[in-house]
Amino acid sequence: MKYNTSTKIKKNSEKFNNFFHKLLLKKLPKESLSEVIIYGAMNGGKRIRPFLIDTFSEIVGLKKNNSLYLSAAVECIHSYSLIHDDLPSMDDDDYRRGKLSVHKKYNEAEAILAGDSLHDLAFEILSDNLIHDSYKIRLELINLLSVSTGIKGLAGGQSLDLKFENKKISKKNIIKMYKMKTGKLFEYSCLSPFLIAKRSNREIKFAKNFGSNFGLVFQIIDDYLDLISDYNLLGKTPGKDKIQGKSTIINHINKRNIIDFCEKLIEDFISNNKLYFNKWNHLEEIIRYIIKRKY
Repeated sequence: MKYNTSTKIKKNSEKFNNFFHKLLLKKLPKESLSEVIIYGAMNGGKRIRPFLIDTFSEIVGLKKNNSLYLSAAVECIHSYSLIHDDLPSMDDDDYRRGKLSVHKKYNEAEAILAGDSLHDLAFEILSDNLIHDSYKIRLELINLLSVSTGIKGLAGGQSLDLKFENKKISKKNIIKMYKMKTGKLFEYSCLSPFLIAKRSNREIKFAKNFGSNFGLVFQIIDDYLDLISDYNLLGKTPGKDKIQGKSTIINHINKRNIIDFCEKLIEDFISNNKLYFNKWNHLEEIIRYIIKRKY
């Protein structure tokens, strides 16, 4: 039977959302801020990162429970980043996935605090021995997520994104920004199960590169969809990149050639890693899937 990425993502999303919601209810006190946190975390996303964690966990035979807790930590970080990304001082968006963004549903202060709380909750989850019995492994996971989230990763990439507005930025620097703000969390999602399973450095490097390339193409397609799609598909305001003077890859590549550019990136990556794609052939279908996505 042919591997169907879309179906797998949907099934994994349903399973993860059920687990994540219960975990949030268990972890959070009965306070008004908890309502804001849950609203921002249960945000209707496709849960691509948990899907990748599940995929790479299955490859190494990681227990489902370990995989789900790892996914919860990553989605806490991802959700926090979206809440802050929508703030007026950042990308200033009133909608996220067809719903009011957190600061519009509640207020700016609560949105900031909800994001901060989710950020911290990620590390609370990672420090629990439900992730792994070995404190050394847990420390590695915490350290790696800190680097992926901070100035060398997500936060640093978002800073560049804002700094690059209304400026002529080279294609090389735009790709660098993409790999930081989007790619680093995808890298973490792919390599962390391999790290827990103590796989070889070569396999961990492949998983990291898979996540980086996946994230790069994911962000390019995201910017492309912002240009060509509408609110009903995106669930957020389209065309904002152009209005805000964002520096995107589309400043260097004609939109008619974006798909070809992404396909070339993927073909080169597959060609240079045939050993692993032959070994785990469903990974090729997964990395090709991101070009086909509509939102």
